[in-house]
Amino acid sequence: MDSSDVAPDLTEILVTQEQIAARTLELAAQIDTDYAGREPLLVGVLNGAVMVMSDLSRALHMHVRMDWMAVSSYGAGTKSSGVVRILKDLTSDVHERDVLIVEDIIDTGLTLSYLIENLKGRGAASVEVAAMFRKPDALAVPLEVKYVGFDIPNQFVVGYGLDFDGRYRNLRDVGILAPHVYS
Repeated sequence: MDSSDVAPDLTEILVTQEQIAARTLELAAQIDTDYAGREPLLVGVLNGAVMVMSDLSRALHMHVRMDWMAVSSYGAGTKSSGVVRILKDLTSDVHERDVLIVEDIIDTGLTLSYLIENLKGRGAASVEVAAMFRKPDALAVPLEVKYVGFDIPNQFVVGYGLDFDGRYRNLRDVGILAPHVYS
C-alpha cells in the first residue's frame, strides 16, 4: 500500500520505503561483519517485525536461523500497559546461541527489556537487538540497542509493520497517524 492510498489518515511521512531499503542494507552489512564466522538465531517479534525480519534476513550474506515470538504489552489503546505476556514462544533452544532480536519499533522499551532478560535467562551466549525504529523520547527503561535503523519522534506511527488496530502494517512508508483516526 502506498502513502497516497491512505493520505487523509497521515499527517506526515517520516521515513520512505527507499530510506528503509537503504538503511536495511547498511544494518545487514554491519551485522554480517559483527557475526562473521557465527550463525545467529534471528528472533522476530510478531506481528510488527515481519517486514523488518523479511528484508533484513534477505539482505544478510551469511547463514542464519529464524524463529518467532509473539508478545503483548498493549491494551486496547495506543499506549503500552507495561505488562508483558508471551503469546507464542520460540520453538528453538537458545542455550549457548547468539540471539539477535529483530523488532519493528522500540517505544517504552519495557517489552524488549523483558525479552532480553528472558532470553539471557535461557542461557543464550549473547543477546543483541536490531530495531528499524526507535523513539528515544519514549524510553522508560535504560536499554542498549546495537542496531537501530531510525530514531523517530514520540508520535503514533504506522507503516512497515507498525499498525493501528491491525491496519496500516502493509504501508510501505512510515508516517504519523492523524489523531482523527484513533480518537
